[in-house]
Amino acid sequence: MSLRGTRDVRENYQIFRLTGLLDAFSEPVFRKVIQQCIEEGPYNIILVLAQIDFIDSSGLGALVQLVKQVQNHDGSLQVVTNPRVTQTVKLVRLEKFLSLQPNVDTAIENLEKPKK
Repeated sequence: MSLRGTRDVRENYQIFRLTGLLDAFSEPVFRKVIQQCIEEGPYNIILVLAQIDFIDSSGLGALVQLVKQVQNHDGSLQVVTNPRVTQTVKLVRLEKFLSLQPNVDTAIENLEKPKK
């Protein structure tokens, strides 16, 4: 199974809901599509990975690059995960950097907090 997803653009954020595998095979297209969407704005991104079956180092690398890209635009990336994705992210100690969230509502609330 490859990677599939939907995009929902709101006033000050975009939500991407992904299913399948975020791995070396799907990562190049994933990165290209998401980067193009980020350039179109808005720059706050919520990636819903709750239906992702597998993520490898290529997928994690793509997420790190996306964080850097949105931060260059004063945006943020919130990642809604499932236990499998959370475990993989925690293994490489990126849970804070990737701003892992338990659900979409929490991710939206986190976007609306004033920046320090």
